[in-house]
Amino acid sequence: MVPVLIGSGVAFGYGRFVWWRAALALVVALALQVGVNYANDYSDGVRGSDAKRVGPVRLVAAGLAPPKQVLAAAFGCFAVAGLAGLALAAVTSWWLLVVGAACVAAAWFYTGGPRPYGYRGLGEVFVFLFFGVVAVVGTAYVQMGTLSWLGLAASAPAGLLACALLMVNNLRDIRTDVTAGKRTLAVMLGDARSRTAYVLTLLLPFCAAGLIAVFRPFTLIVAVTLPLAQMPVRSVRAGASGPALIRALAQTGRLQLAFGIAFTIGLAIRL
Repeated sequence: MVPVLIGSGVAFGYGRFVWWRAALALVVALALQVGVNYANDYSDGVRGSDAKRVGPVRLVAAGLAPPKQVLAAAFGCFAVAGLAGLALAAVTSWWLLVVGAACVAAAWFYTGGPRPYGYRGLGEVFVFLFFGVVAVVGTAYVQMGTLSWLGLAASAPAGLLACALLMVNNLRDIRTDVTAGKRTLAVMLGDARSRTAYVLTLLLPFCAAGLIAVFRPFTLIVAVTLPLAQMPVRSVRAGASGPALIRALAQTGRLQLAFGIAFTIGLAIRL
C-alpha cells in the first residue's frame, strides 16, 4: 500500500489525483505482493529451502497445501495484477505493459527459475527498484500522465523501507539460508554488517524526507513516526535473533505504514 499512497500524494500535490486510477494501481501492487509471496512459498518449498524455517509457517514446506495449488494461487494473483495493469495502460500508455511484464518477471524470478536472483544477493536491489521506484513513479504517472522529479525523489524512502523489511527478514534466516545454499545479501554481509545495513535502510528515509522538505515542507511531519523506529532498531542492535526478529519485522512494517501515511500527507500539501 505504501508506495501507492506516496505516488498518489505526489499526484495530489500537483492537483492531478485521480481516485479510480489510484485504486487500480493499488490492486496491481497488492496482487503482485500477494503473488510474490505465494511464488516464494512454492519455489522455496519445492527446493527445500524452508525445511528448517525460523519465520512464519509456509504452505508448501509445512505440507498445508499441495505445491500445484500454491503455484496456481501465485499465477492467479499475477493475472489479477495484469488485468488491472491492462486497464491502466489502456487509459495512459501502452508501454506500461512492458513495465507490468517486468514486475511479474521480477516477482517470479526472485526465488523461481533456475537462477533466482534472491539467492544471489540481489533481493534488496530489485525490491528497491520495484517496491520503490517503479511503484511510486508508476502510481504518480498513471494519474498525472507525465513523469515527475518529485515522484522519483519520493520513491527512495519507499524503496529503502521495503529493503529494511527484507533485510530484517533475511537477517533472521542467515543460519538456515546458509544451510540451504541461499546467498541473500544478509548471508553475504554477515550478521554484524547486516544489522548495520538494516538500521541504515530504516533511518535514511527520514533523511530523504528532510531533503524533499525543501520543496514540500510538510514532509517533515514524518518525524512524528520516528519513535516507532526505536524498538526495532534497539532490538536489532542488541543482537536479537529468531522470534525476536519476527517481532522486529512486524514493528518495521508498522513504521513503514505510518511513515508512508505521514509522507503522503506531506507530499499532498503544496504551499
